[in-house]
Amino acid sequence: MEFRGVMGGLYKISEWIMRLSVINLLWILCSIPVFFFGFMGLVSPSPDGLKAMLPIIAILAPFTLFPATTAMFAVARKWVTGEEDVPLLKTFFRGYKENYVQSMVGGIFFVLIFVIISVNYFFYLKQGSSLKILAVLFIAFTVIMIISLFNFFSIMVHLHMKIFQILKNSVLISIGNPINSIVLLLCNGAIFYICVTKFNFFLVVFFMGSIMATFSFWQFNRSFTKLQIKQQELEEKEQQKLEEAEAEANSEDLVEEETETRNSTVSLHKNDEKNRE
Repeated sequence: MEFRGVMGGLYKISEWIMRLSVINLLWILCSIPVFFFGFMGLVSPSPDGLKAMLPIIAILAPFTLFPATTAMFAVARKWVTGEEDVPLLKTFFRGYKENYVQSMVGGIFFVLIFVIISVNYFFYLKQGSSLKILAVLFIAFTVIMIISLFNFFSIMVHLHMKIFQILKNSVLISIGNPINSIVLLLCNGAIFYICVTKFNFFLVVFFMGSIMATFSFWQFNRSFTKLQIKQQELEEKEQQKLEEAEAEANSEDLVEEETETRNSTVSLHKNDEKNRE
């Protein structure tokens, strides 16, 4: 039964609310240790409660949060590429299982990078004014790595690559497309801010992760499609140049053949004249 008009629009909206909320809940359930210790740190009466939980969260994230986020991106990829009616549970857990090892290795890499950045940032922040400039550089590096993290999940679920290639390309895409990277960061930052501060974590539980994943992959897919079109146009131009070069070479060969034929004809005529004499 297909609804039209206002009822059709309401049905479509309710369907998307259900899809986003189901995937977001699955993401939280599969990452429950990370969210549990994060919540405990936030509600702790101690001002340093969250800081005390960060090492535990850093250890658990590669084994829980990263695979769950990859699975969420796998579902978002299906939606963005036109497969809106895919089975949610099956698609989610298939993406979780197929990409678990790469997600875990990538998670370890990003966690180590963020730990190194944090240690260096606080170290240089406590130094003299001349060395505090380095702290600003580490902030810029952190921004690049956050953007690379979103691209990392998108590349993993969309392309078949080895983990080193995924990590390398996620960083290169982030640096090579500054406008898209800024848009990705600002929009996801706005979604995170609204969900965390304006609705008392209601949207965090039901919508935040799935909305960010869907938008991030849509942004990546749009940039990737443009890149493919440009590459195809370059290949077509190169092919056209090769065909033109071959055509010119063939025409030169024909001219040389015609010249040789004329010369041979002239020489034959001369020989005939000599024989007559």
